[in-house]
Amino acid sequence: MPSDRTGRRRRTRIGTWSAVTALALAVAGLATTPASAADVNNARNAGFESGLGNWTCTAASGTTASSPVHSGSSALKATPAGQDNAQCTQSVAVKPNSTYSLSGWVQGGYTYLGVTGTGTTDVSTWTPDTASWKQLSTTFTTGASTTSVTVYTHGWYGQAAYYADDISVYGPDGGGGGDPAPTVPAAPAGLTVSGTTSSSVTLSWSAVSGATGYDVYRNGTKVTAVTGTSATITGLTASTSYSFQVTATNSAGESAKSGTVTGTTAATGGGGGGGGSLPKHAVTGYWQNFNNGAKVQKISDVPSAYDIIAVAFADATTTPGAVSFNLDSAGLGGYTVDQFKADIKAKQAAGKKVIISIGGQNGTVSISDSASAANFANSVYSLMQTYGFDGVDIDLENGLNATYMTQALRSLSSKAGSSLIITMAPQTIDMQSTSNTYFQTALNIKDILTVVNMQYYNSGSMLGCDGKVYSQGSVDFLTALACIQLEGGLSPSQVGLGLPASTSGAGSGYVSPTVVNNALDCLSKGTGCGTFKPSKTYPDLRGAMTWSTNWDATSGNAWSNAVGAHVHAMP
Repeated sequence: MPSDRTGRRRRTRIGTWSAVTALALAVAGLATTPASAADVNNARNAGFESGLGNWTCTAASGTTASSPVHSGSSALKATPAGQDNAQCTQSVAVKPNSTYSLSGWVQGGYTYLGVTGTGTTDVSTWTPDTASWKQLSTTFTTGASTTSVTVYTHGWYGQAAYYADDISVYGPDGGGGGDPAPTVPAAPAGLTVSGTTSSSVTLSWSAVSGATGYDVYRNGTKVTAVTGTSATITGLTASTSYSFQVTATNSAGESAKSGTVTGTTAATGGGGGGGGSLPKHAVTGYWQNFNNGAKVQKISDVPSAYDIIAVAFADATTTPGAVSFNLDSAGLGGYTVDQFKADIKAKQAAGKKVIISIGGQNGTVSISDSASAANFANSVYSLMQTYGFDGVDIDLENGLNATYMTQALRSLSSKAGSSLIITMAPQTIDMQSTSNTYFQTALNIKDILTVVNMQYYNSGSMLGCDGKVYSQGSVDFLTALACIQLEGGLSPSQVGLGLPASTSGAGSGYVSPTVVNNALDCLSKGTGCGTFKPSKTYPDLRGAMTWSTNWDATSGNAWSNAVGAHVHAMP
């Protein structure tokens, strides 16, 4: 979230990462190459059916578990503790000058899968914590004299236990024995349409044991291949129905096709559908409904540079999913509810939007079923009617359930209409992958979503869209991470850069307004870049966000004067 009630958003667990360590561990996105018919799985006890046989785990961190398992009756469970990351390894016999496909299924905490001693380039891949089984996969080529490699899994320091199952090193038989070669997988089950826009359909399905990938068919024609259990099909026509099927694949072949589902694209939209009369490029600022040492403001005090004012924060109630709002009149120097409402109307008359932010220290809201989703939508709509809010900001500290948050926001949209403003303020880790629930939610509501203002602070080092690791506080950190959202399915008009207004606004990650403006120029025009330069420009980039208008005012509005003017001058 942008902040708790102390004015400094709590440091995330990722803040202790070092760029050097992360770079050594995280090389993601490498495609797998199907093995030939004579290839075998050179890993032994790949499914942990023989306990930890052939595997060695550091600091006694590993054991086997009967649940959850991906297949068979056992899976590896490894628990990081203290300075141990729960690494489990196996020496695997291989042939020189050969290409191998490395894959495994993981669940639970942060999990890495990799290989060392290849004689060429060691590789690895990883995933953030995941509530269901997810396949990790990559490839490697052995050197001229390489006869064995070390395959490893590990978690991350201080994080939850991870589970791993069905590890495979498919390629030429290295002579060390191994598990049987794969058989053709079963057809995927559970194919559903999980989201639509005017130009795309998002699909999801259940994992298939033994599959290393999936092919997606539209109207009988293969349109994409993926390694995970979801896909977004783009470039579609508005108001059009399409049929979809999925097959599972591995080195043995392709399964039969799944059942057929129909996805119908939205009539209009294609991203940025929500937002009413917002300018093409907009600035968002959080307004503090509490006094934490920053300059106390009324809504009328917020500078005109801010196009969206997010009132922080709504409060949870005893009703699951429901929220309320209580103006801190005493803490704000006697600011009355009537004045507050009148100031909102005045801002709206000036073309601004005022929304209610869900989050903060007292804003822990759990939406985990249809009932709480309905409570959320009803209570937010009630606040909109009572105070005149234009919409809602989703800024939940403890994560969210993509299925039911999507349901809640679509219900709210049906009540409020097309002028509804919906913004989101996830942490950097929440937008590293389209499989993360925040990212999934954003894509699910793309047709009614206004903007995602990811927080580029209190973060530590993170992966950019090029697979390299960048440290916060630089132009590259802003541009390379924004690229993940821009290339991951959000429209440029739905992407904003969230930064602190001053060093007091966050524990770390403050950059000068000049750095913010350079990042905006790099993404929208290709100028002002650091070492990272996106492969294309995004002239429709929405703009920027800051925590908070109060901390900005404490610093003489230096942030909004510089960044606001720059955003509004973007073509």
